[in-house]
Amino acid sequence: MSNLEELVQEINRFEAIISEWDESQRCVAVGLKRAIEALHKAALTSLIKSLKQESMSALRHAVADEVVYAVLLYHELVKPPKPPLAQRIQTAFEEVRPGLNSHHGDVELVAIKPPDTVEVRLIGTCSSCPASTLTLSQGVEQAIKNHCPEITKVVAVNNNPTVNNTNSGLISPFSSKITSTWIKVATIDQVPEFSVLAVQLAGNSLILHRQGVRVTCYHNACTHLGSPLKEGKVENGIITCPSHGFQYKLETGECLTAPDVSLQSYPVNIKDDKVFVKLQKL
Repeated sequence: MSNLEELVQEINRFEAIISEWDESQRCVAVGLKRAIEALHKAALTSLIKSLKQESMSALRHAVADEVVYAVLLYHELVKPPKPPLAQRIQTAFEEVRPGLNSHHGDVELVAIKPPDTVEVRLIGTCSSCPASTLTLSQGVEQAIKNHCPEITKVVAVNNNPTVNNTNSGLISPFSSKITSTWIKVATIDQVPEFSVLAVQLAGNSLILHRQGVRVTCYHNACTHLGSPLKEGKVENGIITCPSHGFQYKLETGECLTAPDVSLQSYPVNIKDDKVFVKLQKL
C-alpha cells in the first residue's frame, strides 16, 4: 500500500508541475497522457475478454481488488456500484421535494417490499389533496422509477389523513347545527358567459358562470391545492386554474385533469332576473 501511495503522490507532483507550464506545453503532455491511457484501456479490454472466456471467477476475484477496480473504473470498463436502494429513493424524494414543499406537502418512505414495491406516505397538504393520485403518479412515482428501475410499483399509504379545512370549503353533513338557506348573489345580467363572477357571501367564496339562461355556482377553489379560480381563463366553457393548470367544465364542475375529482357545486335558483344560491349556515 505504501508503494501505491507513493505512486499517487508522484502523479500529483507531476500534475502540479505541468499545471505551471504554458498552454502549448500542457497540450503536448495531455496528448501523451491520453495516448498512453488509450493504449492501457485497449490492453485491459483485451485482458478482460480473455478472462471472461477462461474463468469468470478469476475475473471477479481480480475486480475485487480495490486498485484493479479503481483502474478499471477510471477507464470506464466497469460500472460504478449503485448506492443502496433506500438511498436512491431518498435521492428521488429530494428531486420532487421542492415542488411538494411549495404546496406545503412532502413525502416519506414507509417500506421497501422486495422485489419491486415501495410504499410511501404523502404528508402535509398532499395527503388530503383530492388530486393526490395525480401527484403520486406524475411526480413521486416517476422520480422513484427513474432512480430505481427495479421498482415497478409505488403505493401511497396514508394511515392518518388530515383534511385541510381552509381550502376544502366543505362542511360536515353530520353537524347538527347546519341549516340551509337561499341567498341572492347577483342578477342574471351580472353573471358572464365568457368568464366567471366571483362573490364573497356568508363566509363562502363562490364563482358563478352562465350558459344561456342556465347559471352554475362553485366553490372558488381548485380541487388540487385550493387555489382561487376567479382569475382563471375561460374558453369553450372550460376554466383553467391560474396556479397549476387544472381544468374544469363549468357546466358540470368535472375536472378534466384529474377525472376522479370535481368542483364543489351549490344549488342555483333563478327568480325573475335574480340569482339565488343555496348555502349552508352554522
